[in-house]
Amino acid sequence: MIKHIVAWEFAEHAEGADKATNVALVAEALRALPGLIDGIVEFEVITRQPGLDNTFDLAIYSVFTDPAALQGYAVHPEHQKVVALIGARRTSRSCIDYDPSALGT
Repeated sequence: MIKHIVAWEFAEHAEGADKATNVALVAEALRALPGLIDGIVEFEVITRQPGLDNTFDLAIYSVFTDPAALQGYAVHPEHQKVVALIGARRTSRSCIDYDPSALGT
């Protein structure tokens, strides 16, 4: 099992839309991916929640069956469409992938 967490900050305006519109557009596109790509065990799309601490505008928490499934996701054409959608709208990206069994806890 491999966990994959990615978080983005978005531009105030990009591609003719404001931040809120772009975040909603990307969140919708991300939510479609689990039904299109094999090997995804869990997939949460996370947006800002009022009253809670938020450093990023949008994030995903995902779990894949194994490293090959994560690699397949990374190069999958449907994922690449979302990558392009995000790339035109984001100002920063942070990511961490890890194998929970290797944590030693």
